[in-house]
Amino acid sequence: MDLKLPNPVTRLSQMAKADMASVDRLIIERMGSPVPLIPELARYLVEAGGKRIRPLITVAAARMVGYEGEGHAMLAAAVEFIHTATLLHDDVVDGSDLRRGKTAANLIYGNPQSVLVGDFLFARAFMLMVDAGSMDALHVLSRAASIIAEGEVRQLEAAGHIDIPVSDYMAIIEAKTAALFAAAAQVSPIIAGRPKAEEDALETYGRELGLAFQLVDDALDYGGLAVKLGKNLGDDFREGKMTLPVALALNKADKNERAFWQRVMVEKVQNDGDFDTALNIMKRHNALEDTLAQARAHAQTAQDALAIFPKNPWSEALAKLAEFVVDRAH
Repeated sequence: MDLKLPNPVTRLSQMAKADMASVDRLIIERMGSPVPLIPELARYLVEAGGKRIRPLITVAAARMVGYEGEGHAMLAAAVEFIHTATLLHDDVVDGSDLRRGKTAANLIYGNPQSVLVGDFLFARAFMLMVDAGSMDALHVLSRAASIIAEGEVRQLEAAGHIDIPVSDYMAIIEAKTAALFAAAAQVSPIIAGRPKAEEDALETYGRELGLAFQLVDDALDYGGLAVKLGKNLGDDFREGKMTLPVALALNKADKNERAFWQRVMVEKVQNDGDFDTALNIMKRHNALEDTLAQARAHAQTAQDALAIFPKNPWSEALAKLAEFVVDRAH
C-alpha cells in the first residue's frame, strides 16, 4: 500500500463528505432528549471517534448503485446507532477499560445508565428505519439487531470453555460483528430498488468484510498496535475472551499448553509474564499468521462480490477498503 496516498477509509470519507455530513446531522438531532444524561452519554461515545466504517459503507454502496434520494442517510445513521448501542452494552458485559482510546462510558456514567442509553439508541435507530420508508430495509436492519444480540448470548455461553470449536467461534463473530456490516451494505440496493442479485452481492461483501475486520482485530490484540487500535494490548487475553488465535493455538496444544490456557482463560489466574507466554505459544503454532490468512481470504471474497457492479470510483473504493482492513495488521 502506498502510504503517500490517503488510506481507503479516508478516501471514502472524502468522497462521501456531503452524505456523511447529513448522517452526522441526523445523529446529533436524534440523540436529543429532555433527559440530559441521555444526549450527554451518547455524545461522549459518538464523539470518541471511530471512522464510522459501517454507515460509510451504507452511503458508499448507495452511491455505487446510483441512488439519489435521502433515505440512505437515515439508514446509515440507524446503522451507527445500532453499533453505538451494542458498544455500550458490550462494555458493560466485557468490563473493558477503554473504548476508542477513551475511558469506557460505563466507568464514567455507570452500568445501568449505559445499558438504558443503549436501549434509547436502539429505539432511535428503529425510528430512523421507519422514517426511511422501506419495510424491506427495516426488516434487514431489525433482523441484524436480533442476530447481534444472539451472538452476544452465544459468546456469554461460550465463556469459560476452552474447547469451543473454531466453527462455533466463527458463528459468534458472524453474528456479533459481520451481521451489521452485511446489513449496512445490503440496505443500499434495497432502498435504491436494485435487483436482488445486487442486494445479495452487497450482503456478501459486508458480511465477508466484517469477518475479515474482526479476525484482524483478534490478531492485533496480540500484536502490539494498541495505540492505533485505541484499546489496551491484550484486552482479550485479560478478559479471558476466546478469539481465533487462541482457538487455533489450542487445536495444536500439548498437555502443558492446555493447562496454561485453562488457567489464564477459564480460571483467569494470570501472573506476570503470562501474556508473553501466550504470545510465544501462538507464534509456535502460527496462530496469528493463520488468523490473518483467514482474514485475507474473507477480504478477497468481499472484493469478489463486487464483480457484478460496473467499475466506478465507489466500487473501486469499496474494494480497496477490503484490502485495507487486512493491511492494518502489517
